[in-house]
Amino acid sequence: MTWRLTWCRDGHWLLRAFACVAVFAAPLEGYLLQAHGQLAKLPPALLVVTWVVVRVRQRRAPEPHPVHAVLALFAVVLLVSSALHAGGPYAAEYLLRWLPFLLVTVVLIDVVAREVPIRAILAATVAGAVVAALGGLHSLLAAGETRATGPLEDPNDLAYFLVAALPLLVALRRGVVVAAVVLVAAAAATFSRGGALALTAVVAWLLARRALPLKALTAAAAALTALGVAAVLFAGPELDRAISEKSHIAGTNVDTRELRWQAAARMVADHPGLGVGPGGFRAGYPAASHNAEIDEQTPVAHSMYLEVAAELGVPGFALFAALLALTAVTSERVRRVTTDPVPMIAVQASLIAVVVASTFLSQQYYLPLWSLVAVVAAADLRLRRTSDVACAPRDQ
Repeated sequence: MTWRLTWCRDGHWLLRAFACVAVFAAPLEGYLLQAHGQLAKLPPALLVVTWVVVRVRQRRAPEPHPVHAVLALFAVVLLVSSALHAGGPYAAEYLLRWLPFLLVTVVLIDVVAREVPIRAILAATVAGAVVAALGGLHSLLAAGETRATGPLEDPNDLAYFLVAALPLLVALRRGVVVAAVVLVAAAAATFSRGGALALTAVVAWLLARRALPLKALTAAAAALTALGVAAVLFAGPELDRAISEKSHIAGTNVDTRELRWQAAARMVADHPGLGVGPGGFRAGYPAASHNAEIDEQTPVAHSMYLEVAAELGVPGFALFAALLALTAVTSERVRRVTTDPVPMIAVQASLIAVVVASTFLSQQYYLPLWSLVAVVAAADLRLRRTSDVACAPRDQ
């Protein structure tokens, strides 16, 4: 009996630790892969295994939430589409990308609803993004890259992580201005237009909801201005070269994304039921685009929404959109009822960053989207539990 109680206490501690480590490590995937090809999978795997062991010993199932139903239906569509297109060269690989995110979302919902404070998850998310931002700035200033990349190969992916983490700072109390300056500076150093649009949407939302203190905004703007002046004075030629290269690439990117979006739209029109299967966009792109890109035969769609629709059909896209809509509606309900709405406003702003940036990027295989879904559902479950306890004496 003593051993079991000790394990339960240790298991709770491990759940808290592994949940925070999983979200912290997400933007550092590239560094982990450099150390070992499978190391990036270790934090979420440890979280899932520990969760299963603890819940089995407790004989406790996850509290149900509408998000679970949407995730379950989405998993059914995913599995059926995968089975139908099992012969595709990327079908198994992409199925194994999807399923861990669905599972980790379920685990995070349960763990954050019970063991892990929401602010701890938000703090771990920000901490991982700050480390990634520092890596990105190092790659630009010391490693000779023309755009900040750091732990991720694509600068646009790095910008996605940084901008998604930035609004979560308003839910924290310490080191906000310094962390904000680091995140914004690194995001700017990626020269990502999608990241800039997402950042604009984030600031607008926080200002509209009066969650962004003007003092903090002014201080961060002043610090960034000083950094910009210093960059011009001390790294003017390198900055000019980076801007010139980005300007040259920008026009090409617009053309290629238009080609890929058109190809994805054709796939949706030709296969509306269950799509072309996971990874089917890459396999079918040459035919769907009529070999429009000779140098790139297996790209991503550069739009999360079009890629999901092309690969999983209208039902898969409808469920994916329903997951986003349900998360948005739930977050607003929690914001209105909770005594401290600021953390949920921060989460809403982060979700807006994800939604906006993913219009131009295929980001369904990165954790920010799924962790935000989990945090909102967990906050809703926490609120329901509190309401039930408060109402219990009156019912009796």
